[in-house]
Amino acid sequence: MKSIYYLLVAVVLTSSCKKFDGSLNVDPNRPTKASGTQLIANAELSLSDVASSPYGVHYPQHLSNTSFTDNSRYTTINFNYYGWYTGPLMNLQTVLNATLDANEGPVVNQIAVAKILKAYFFWYITDRWGDLPYTEALKSSSNFTPKYDKQKDIYDSLFLLLDQANAAIIPGNIKNDIIYAGDINKWKRLGNTVHLLMALRLSKVDPVKGAAEFNKAITNGIITANTDNFNYPHLADPTQENYWYNSFTRLGRNWFAVSKPIVDYMLPINDPRLPVYANKNTAGNYVGLDYGLPGSVTVVINNYSLLGSNIRLQNSPDYLVTYAEALFAKAEGAKLGWIAGGDATAQINYELAIDQSVRQWTGTNTGVATYMTQTGIPYNPATAIQQIATQRWVHLFLHGYEAWAEWRRTGYPALVAAPGANGDKIPRREGYPVQEAANNTANYTAAVAGFPYGGTDGLNARVWWDKP
Repeated sequence: MKSIYYLLVAVVLTSSCKKFDGSLNVDPNRPTKASGTQLIANAELSLSDVASSPYGVHYPQHLSNTSFTDNSRYTTINFNYYGWYTGPLMNLQTVLNATLDANEGPVVNQIAVAKILKAYFFWYITDRWGDLPYTEALKSSSNFTPKYDKQKDIYDSLFLLLDQANAAIIPGNIKNDIIYAGDINKWKRLGNTVHLLMALRLSKVDPVKGAAEFNKAITNGIITANTDNFNYPHLADPTQENYWYNSFTRLGRNWFAVSKPIVDYMLPINDPRLPVYANKNTAGNYVGLDYGLPGSVTVVINNYSLLGSNIRLQNSPDYLVTYAEALFAKAEGAKLGWIAGGDATAQINYELAIDQSVRQWTGTNTGVATYMTQTGIPYNPATAIQQIATQRWVHLFLHGYEAWAEWRRTGYPALVAAPGANGDKIPRREGYPVQEAANNTANYTAAVAGFPYGGTDGLNARVWWDKP
């Protein structure tokens, strides 16, 4: 289903018994124009794998395993990024290289959407692994030993890619888009919001450049409402159903409870999102499961809150980039002095972010006014960064890799590693595919030797922006 599609060019034959114009020599199986929008749609199918990951949700401790606890004890180490290159990224690169059909929407807009998605996918994988093949990637199917680019250089290239997309977009929607139904204005705002969030990653390692890129994104126009949210729309269909529906309902695996850290934070302050995130246990209470229990511990599932039923329906969407996340970024940007207004602007965006988060998850803002009076919730200039980061962590529920990235960057909330796992350390990156050491030895060795803060290829080295 994720194969590359092409638009077949119809062969028009001119009937004549005396003339031959050469059109019979046109091979209908070798098209002259690629279907850019179908290639984009194929790439979009991989977006569900970004959020719906049984691994990613464990790093920020949103969920705890009731069985098979290896993931939450960091014993899964054979991570692999090859599929991102051969799948969505190759589809998108084909769009950027091919002659496209203007009947599917303005060609410049097809290219712009492909660039936005390429930037998004590369942002996602570089934040997991750090340095990656970039300049020598996606160019030749016979190059199995591409060099690794520094993450800093990848970020610079992605900022440029997003700049190009923003500048190129013109009026005119595109076809076959399963995310925004072709709405090019929403794609434009998404691209700039990705730019904004990427810029915030630089808060420790390069705040000057981060501030400049952050303001550029705001000037160009970011997401302005939950209707702009970048969601993956699962269907009430077995081929496109929600991952958690498949796990819980189709396979009958009650393997994921909501973690004790997040329940213990949300429950005492009556967070209106908790009834969505978690089911009550059989006693009628919200009880989080201890994070990272050893496999020798037997969990009585009925004693704990499993993942909420309403966010694991067959067609429950995955939230990837949202209005609330953009507002939390603006709140932090104001507190950092990157945008004008200081604490007053930070407070406005922080409060609006919570409101929009609750609306996103519950469909209403009922309970927000009361929630904003709970202990630790009203904006406090002295603890603002911690408050913003913690609320962002709550908001990013189930978007594990993004929540993990923000935890690594800010250090909030104060999470504790699974006892006795990984040297009592929460991972800070994922290890390169084990094949790289053997198949791309020289480039792999150079990449590991060039880790910005030292360390070995594994879970405890740091990516470039994760400055100690």
